[in-house]
Amino acid sequence: MEMKREGSAREADGAGTVPTLINEDFIGQSAAFQSIVETINTIAPRECSVVIVGETGTGKEMVARCIHCNSRRSTKVFVPVDCTSLTGQLFESQLFGHMKGAFTGAITDTLGFFRAANKGTIFLDEIGELADGLQAKLLRVLQESRVLPVGSTKAYPIDVRVICATNHDLRQMVLDGKFRADLYFRLNVVQLEVPPLRVRKEDVPVLARYFLGKQAQLYNEPAKRLSAAALKIMVDYDWPGNVRELANVVEHAYIVSKSREITTEALPTEILTKSLVLEDDKAFPSMDKVNERLVIRALQAVNGRKMAAAKLLKIDHRKLNRLIKKFDLQPTWKQA
Repeated sequence: MEMKREGSAREADGAGTVPTLINEDFIGQSAAFQSIVETINTIAPRECSVVIVGETGTGKEMVARCIHCNSRRSTKVFVPVDCTSLTGQLFESQLFGHMKGAFTGAITDTLGFFRAANKGTIFLDEIGELADGLQAKLLRVLQESRVLPVGSTKAYPIDVRVICATNHDLRQMVLDGKFRADLYFRLNVVQLEVPPLRVRKEDVPVLARYFLGKQAQLYNEPAKRLSAAALKIMVDYDWPGNVRELANVVEHAYIVSKSREITTEALPTEILTKSLVLEDDKAFPSMDKVNERLVIRALQAVNGRKMAAAKLLKIDHRKLNRLIKKFDLQPTWKQA
């Protein structure tokens, strides 16, 4: 999830002004986005621990960086840590550091993430994946504001703000005995929820334009734009992969589009298929109905050019002709 320095795209679109954040990549205009901005502005100047919750791909690390950039620690380091990537003694060493000779391969002393983040912010991503033994050691560090490197008898003081993120329900994990209650309450001083993209559709056009601009900048080319039909499909789509998926789709469309205007033909087939709108959204469609709507959508996208529609659908043009005949599609689909 992204946003803009001073005013953001919402102001540019004439829809009002959002609070200012010191992060030019944080963009949105929905009410949900506004709520996130207001929460960040409230908690950033404080020193409290924060737990950011949300589905994968919603931009939890971006929110954490915004909190850091708007805090008194903004001139200091921001250290992201992926709690899913390391386990056991290796993770303990990475987190708290180790002394030379502490274990096989420990050829030098290391600071560890916490000491490296001293005076700054440490971001513990997917905190729910942390093993129980490491949860206990993390709790001690937070309680004492000191770290004990592996193989050392000397503890080192630290001054670090802790921000965590998870796509799990930590409270339920506590009830299930999978996460320590004392650590949960130590971390969860403030909880900030990042809603999925499907419930903040207003942000899709703003984010899509932003990602198109980034692609143009990357390739040093004139900016491209989405056609109205392509944008509608993207707004209607549910985005299970959230902002991360949107960024990938925009990159795909930018690369395969040969013109300055990106039409639906440039969108991935799965986006076209899943974005079909049913007349009766309570009814589960038959495969024939899905295929009929997909054929109509493809023909609309290419203004009735059958060869182009067949290419878009990744089928032989003769099969497309058979489908048109089977569904008794008339030329009126051009205006449908």
